[in-house]
Amino acid sequence: MEIGKLNEWNPWWEDIRLIQGLKGKPRPSYESLVNSINIREITIITGVRRSGKSTLMYQMIDSLLNRKIDPKQILFVNLEDKKLVNDTLDDIYENYRENMNPDKKAYIFLDEIHRRDGWESWIRKKYDLKTDNKFVISGSCSYLLKKEYSMLLTGRNLTFEIFPLSFDEYLLFNGLNINKNNLKKGILLEKTKINLLGHFKEYLTLGGFPEIVLKQQNYKIKVLEQYFDDILYKDIVDRYNLNAQKTKDFALFLITNFTRVISLRNVRESLKLSYDTIRDYLSYYKEAFLFFAVDHFSYSFKEQKTLASKIYCIDNGLRNAVSFRFSKDEGKLAENLVLVELKRREKEVYYWKNKGEIDFVVKNKNQKLTAINVFYGDEIDKREIKGLLDFKEKFKSRVSELVLLTKDTEKEEGRIRFIPLWKWLLEKS
Repeated sequence: MEIGKLNEWNPWWEDIRLIQGLKGKPRPSYESLVNSINIREITIITGVRRSGKSTLMYQMIDSLLNRKIDPKQILFVNLEDKKLVNDTLDDIYENYRENMNPDKKAYIFLDEIHRRDGWESWIRKKYDLKTDNKFVISGSCSYLLKKEYSMLLTGRNLTFEIFPLSFDEYLLFNGLNINKNNLKKGILLEKTKINLLGHFKEYLTLGGFPEIVLKQQNYKIKVLEQYFDDILYKDIVDRYNLNAQKTKDFALFLITNFTRVISLRNVRESLKLSYDTIRDYLSYYKEAFLFFAVDHFSYSFKEQKTLASKIYCIDNGLRNAVSFRFSKDEGKLAENLVLVELKRREKEVYYWKNKGEIDFVVKNKNQKLTAINVFYGDEIDKREIKGLLDFKEKFKSRVSELVLLTKDTEKEEGRIRFIPLWKWLLEKS
């Protein structure tokens, strides 16, 4: 291969100042990821397409350049580049070593590595041979986290899953830094709160993809539509050689019915798909981080897996851009926001339904349960309270906390903590 194919991905070889246009805004919650450039273990970055994985890689490169690391010691490659489609990982590595950096330590960034079959064996070999390399790899598919891959790299990697912006990050991107101590004490200027709630309304409907937050208003929906298509076609259709229209139709069905219990039977009747096809497609969507499936809570594994799952979408803006019903379902959008935040906080999450209903049952590390209901309206429905109390009655001492997330109601009543959704999102887990 020609070294020129790599030049365009590595502008710092010519001028280190060019990194400034690539590194984006810092995300403090991923500081440990950026700092992992300093350890030998392989850094694996995974998450939905356009969530900011490449930008975080550029921030790692920026930190190296700030430490006066020779720019030619840093190699970045996006493996989706069509110019590189016929080049193996060995081709790329050997060409770089021969032409740019024959003997010094190399910092090698391989973006969208899942585009190369056998990448896990290749990188393990390089690591085990103790070559003087630091590898940072990324992929838009969750199979980077699958057991078979993680076993190959056991003890050799640190893995970080990247999400679209949290509400806290969203505010920072918009220049609003909330004092968490004052927030906890209930000290918030009225002007600040009005500004914050305005931002929250937009975050609720347009989501947190980094580039969308910074994009002009009149382009946001169009770009989100393109994101949706890119996820479907690049991360699902192309990879698994699927029918494009069928893949999109099923995804639109799910995204329109987000926050609902989705049974295989209902899908089969609605879309005329076989059970095997439905299961396969659901796994593809989940691998691409487009949807999350939340199982019913039960201490019986059989019961848990027998009952249908609830489906959630990775981002409200993505849902609203392609759904047939745009952004009027504030209650569902609020519930979806909570699920994504719980996943961001790495919580083990279920739903529960009996006589009452619990939107989210969180199994904490101490095995205690937190029950969360979401009601985004002006007058709280008593059924939400009853559901929480019924859950407490059934599971008794196993339940450590009952939470009702509201539009703007904050109080403690009985055993239930009422807290505005926007405030809960700003709390640290």
